[in-house]
Amino acid sequence: MRLSSPSARKTARMASAGFIHLHVHSAYSLLQGAMKIPKLAELAKADHQPALALTDRDNMFGALEFSDKLAGAGIQPIVGCALAIDFGDIDPNARNALVAPSHIVLLAAREEGYRSLMRLNSRAFLETPVHQSPHIKIDWLKDESAGLIALTGGPNGPVSMALATDQPAVALSRTEQLMEVFGDRLYLELQRHGLDVERRVEAALIDIAYAKSLPLVASNEPYFASADDYESHDALLCIAGGRLIAETDRPQLTPEHRFKTRAEMAVLFADIPEALSSTVEIAQRCSYRPRTRKPILPRFTVGSDNTADAEKEEGEELRRQAQEGLARRIAAHGLSPGFTEEDYSKRLDFELGVITRMNYSGYFLIVSDFIKWAKSQGIPVGPGRGSGAGSLVAYALTITDLDPLRFGLLFERFLNPERVSMPDFDIDFCQDRRGEVIQYVQQRYGREQVGQIITFGTLQARGVLRDVGRVLQMPYGQVDKLTKLVPQNPAAPVTLSAAIAGEPKLQAFREEDPIVARAFDIAMRLEGLTRHASTHAAGIVIGDRPLSELVPMYRDPKSDMPVTQFNMKWVEPAGLVKFDFLGLKTLTVLDVAVKLLKQRNVAVDLAKLPLDDKTTYDMLTRGEVVGVFQVESQGMRRALVDMRPDRLEDLIALVALYRPGPMANIPTYCARKHGDEESEYMHPMLEPILKETFGVIIYQE
Repeated sequence: MRLSSPSARKTARMASAGFIHLHVHSAYSLLQGAMKIPKLAELAKADHQPALALTDRDNMFGALEFSDKLAGAGIQPIVGCALAIDFGDIDPNARNALVAPSHIVLLAAREEGYRSLMRLNSRAFLETPVHQSPHIKIDWLKDESAGLIALTGGPNGPVSMALATDQPAVALSRTEQLMEVFGDRLYLELQRHGLDVERRVEAALIDIAYAKSLPLVASNEPYFASADDYESHDALLCIAGGRLIAETDRPQLTPEHRFKTRAEMAVLFADIPEALSSTVEIAQRCSYRPRTRKPILPRFTVGSDNTADAEKEEGEELRRQAQEGLARRIAAHGLSPGFTEEDYSKRLDFELGVITRMNYSGYFLIVSDFIKWAKSQGIPVGPGRGSGAGSLVAYALTITDLDPLRFGLLFERFLNPERVSMPDFDIDFCQDRRGEVIQYVQQRYGREQVGQIITFGTLQARGVLRDVGRVLQMPYGQVDKLTKLVPQNPAAPVTLSAAIAGEPKLQAFREEDPIVARAFDIAMRLEGLTRHASTHAAGIVIGDRPLSELVPMYRDPKSDMPVTQFNMKWVEPAGLVKFDFLGLKTLTVLDVAVKLLKQRNVAVDLAKLPLDDKTTYDMLTRGEVVGVFQVESQGMRRALVDMRPDRLEDLIALVALYRPGPMANIPTYCARKHGDEESEYMHPMLEPILKETFGVIIYQE
């Protein structure tokens, strides 16, 4: 018996589907969608749906996450977007319903379509005036339509909105313009959620479809999972619009805007079976999904376009700069006690070998370049922290100012061929002048190739409870009393359900007052949804090409830099490399202090301060450390007094030991340091390693 091919099996599976969701909103439709992407996968899988499209409004924030999660669940992901479109046929200053943004749905059928979708979405944000909502222009589609399938967008689409305002000629003109761009890839979209506007325009839409020989497509536009979520979603819309649930003259959806099953949709559109068939046809026409990939390192050198040649050039350049830099470091600071020049040379060769084999030469050169530039401009730069301080190459390139051999730091913690991951330097700059370094990087690599990283704020327990209390018109004092009973811990946020379970007063309020119980129920359903987009405090990405060719871009009104629409978790799997530019107030304070001292004719070079200054250790021993990072807490001050540090290694040990668990070893360390207790080693082989910490083994390098 002959087995059918995978493509034939897929076709048969699609044909039996009956209906495919092609106009779906996730929680990335900010304060509109109430379903996270894992929830969409769960719902589609429960109904045995073979494919599903994501069409968040005005953005592609969840595109790669959706593709990855849905494919992992065995469901074909179709990546799309609902984009507002300007046909240039209305006066934006006129007061009528047509001025409201009208959205068409664009679905990526092929790779070129996905790339066009990214560019269109990027332009919608970056080229729209700040005072307007993001939108595209019909003319932009003329060069960006290949590989895209278009749906007219339902009641909020440009055709339906024209019909709803009794402008059939405008509706026909818009349809014809879309036909000219998309040809047989345009579908007239019908929706049936029980809205009056849907009923009023349906016959006219069908007439246009038959008159222009256009296919009809049925869609359900779900914003929430089930009818049980309708009330909480309605509250979400009120939160977004600053309205109250009791108000009747506000935008509202219906319980029909839930994630319907294929069977429900088959019944709903039983009278127009071709509209159901079109959903399956469109899913079959979509054969592309974005996939995760390894980060593409930007090029430091401007030599050959051939990747292998460029990597070789960068490897040679890195070796030259590292060798020359190490020679300068040794000439300036000497060798660490117990080490020879040969030890340094061997360590450098080993690290360079690992870096070049992993093709990270360009990364080191780029980081070194902007740090050297910053230092040349007098911008304070941190000496280095994190695992990157274990690299001698980084020390030689002035990325860090710590000699790893002097402190016994391990390169393998930073970069290890057996655990392939991107190198990641945490680089601190003066808080006031960090922007200058970023501007330099933009000039060096091009504005289109440098961007910030988006981050998303969510509805947290306290905040969502306040929001829900407001839209339910609960007394402010009552809401304030309830929210203050919810623990606030930014490092480990407590969920509202956990807060209620752990606080008898909240349980009592819930049992005694049905309005409070309703508020808790709504708030728990909304908790964790995406509230707003902003930019990551430190992350910058640099690409080897315009960023919009790898990720869709966003504009933060507070920044003049483009921002990736993918967050920290998904921007590297999309192919971009992250660099951390942290603004540190401490560096600013130190810089100001040095300048003030200079005015008094006291010259201080921070890079040359001795690490064995007795006066400083005496001050630490007295616990005079207010304002000193990491050691100013009461517990740390007490530990300093007990330890009586007299060398930098004592401070390193204290910071490492002052953590839950290892903290119990601080008295042991102090007793052994002062000779009150004998140092013990579990095995003679451990003594060379643990001698520095008097045999205390629980330690963080």
